[in-house]
Amino acid sequence: MSGDVSDWADDRVPPMAALAVAVAAVSTAAILVRWSGAAASVAAFYRVLFTLALVAPFALGRRRGEFRRLSRRDAASAVVAGVALALHFAAWFESLALTTVAASVTLVQTQPIFVALGAYLLLGEFVDRRIALGIGVTVCGAVVMSVADPDASVAVAGEARVGNALAVVGAVMAAVYFLAGRSIRQRVSLFPYVTVVYATCAATLLGIVLAQGNPLLAYPAREWLLFLGLAVGPGVLGHTVLNWALEHVRSTVVSVSLLGEPVGSTLLALLLLSEVPPPVTLVGGAVVLAGIYVTSTARRGDAAASSASNASGE
Repeated sequence: MSGDVSDWADDRVPPMAALAVAVAAVSTAAILVRWSGAAASVAAFYRVLFTLALVAPFALGRRRGEFRRLSRRDAASAVVAGVALALHFAAWFESLALTTVAASVTLVQTQPIFVALGAYLLLGEFVDRRIALGIGVTVCGAVVMSVADPDASVAVAGEARVGNALAVVGAVMAAVYFLAGRSIRQRVSLFPYVTVVYATCAATLLGIVLAQGNPLLAYPAREWLLFLGLAVGPGVLGHTVLNWALEHVRSTVVSVSLLGEPVGSTLLALLLLSEVPPPVTLVGGAVVLAGIYVTSTARRGDAAASSASNASGE
């Protein structure tokens, strides 16, 4: 965070406690999306719009001068990051309507794998044996989850496979978002950066909503509370706090802590949705998490892990 809020937190908040709160907060995202009866693009749009409304005052306060110092290249990269983030949310929210929470949240968390691959292919960053091993393990687990037949009480097999594929698309888009923004965050503080990204993201999602012909305003109070909950919980208390934690603990600690999200979301789905994922999904998910752990803790993967923990997620 920035300004007075960050200064207050630096003095009074234990980083590991903040990290625990953030992981718990992001774990609620899938449940809130499942509870919503709105179209996936609508829920995603209002999550980002309300998050933007909450963070913009910090960016427009003490940090407003940084907007004028944004270079054209940084501004363009922030716009690319915002579009990618919009596609991430649109794909992942839709996947939650088609497959189990356990499968969707675990597969979308494969983003560090795509960050590592993208950094190698686009930026020429070195991929050591540990990263390669982690990628291989994760792919094996993802294949198991993607081809498995789900419990009929949870999802239809054909729809579940589409949902699993959309979750992977969400992970790829998240990786594009992280790679586009990683260099900017070295020069621009958090709130001005996310303000540009969230504004672009919201505009892109608005375009998707209108193109799909979904209504923007005809929702009951319960839906508006869910939209706000997505912004306050996973948005502000989740990923904004994770960004603050990056200033106080190693990036690998933050990255690995995010492996708690699939576990937390699966437990919440069991308790609140009575959703019991089939055993093969749990086995494949455990393999995926192991692969992400290996990749995130690789010595030369620390920079990628930092990017993969930065600025948004689910």
